[in-house]
Amino acid sequence: MPYQSGFRDGLFSGSTVFIPGGGGGLGRCIAHEVAALGGKVVLAGRTLEKLDRTRVEIEQDGGVVLGCYTVELRDESQVQSLVARVLDAHGLVHGLVNTAGGQFPAALEDLSLNGWNAVLGNNLTSYFLTAREVYKQCMTDHGGSIVNIGADWEGGMAGMGHNGAARAGLSNFTATAASEWGRDGVRVNCVIPGFIATTGLERYPRSDWEAIRNIDKRVPLGRHGTAAEISAMVVFLLSELSAYVTGVDIRVDGGIHNGAGSFVYKPGPPRNIRRFEGFHRDEPPSMLSD
Repeated sequence: MPYQSGFRDGLFSGSTVFIPGGGGGLGRCIAHEVAALGGKVVLAGRTLEKLDRTRVEIEQDGGVVLGCYTVELRDESQVQSLVARVLDAHGLVHGLVNTAGGQFPAALEDLSLNGWNAVLGNNLTSYFLTAREVYKQCMTDHGGSIVNIGADWEGGMAGMGHNGAARAGLSNFTATAASEWGRDGVRVNCVIPGFIATTGLERYPRSDWEAIRNIDKRVPLGRHGTAAEISAMVVFLLSELSAYVTGVDIRVDGGIHNGAGSFVYKPGPPRNIRRFEGFHRDEPPSMLSD
């Protein structure tokens, strides 16, 4: 069974989309959907094995992966060189999806400077470097769409202040880039997922798993999201359908930002709840079924 996208066949025919972080999690799902819609994808990340797995899957499904590249995305010279190699080998890049990143839980008082810098590098600096180089080396002359994958930083991020700072910066970078690059036909937007049922949840300490399982009680729609629900928003923002959308953060979080109840309102049990599960190779975390 192929990817069950809700978008029209051939939406990305003739387009190349560069996806740093395409070896796993949301990036893997997005790469699959773009390829299923006729786009050619270029994948990058730290681990070739993960990138190759995504490539093999996409090719088995009839899609096209132009190349897989290992790179340290926090290193300016490596990113500059990588973008030049991609453009030289594969031609124009029409879309960029920044999905690479990483963080770990830590209270601010226990956080080292190295830990702080590492997470800002993962979740802000790497996005800036990749977007800047794709813009300077390609999109400034040809236009395009850039989509960043962020996180909900409003209200602080207790226990992960380094990640909250990075994601707040990413939202500001998104808005600023959209303003500065818009006259060149470059749109820049940010998707902010909620708690999505991917294996990435299992990287959190086991002591946190019960709390993660119970997140759905705080979500108005009463459940975790799926990778395909994030990918659908990314595909919309990459495509011509969103030609007048730029500089925005779009939450895909089941409403958790607003909360499911208050001290005067208690939500009832979920009912009539639907989900979109278009990713035929999805791998939900076992922790949610335990």
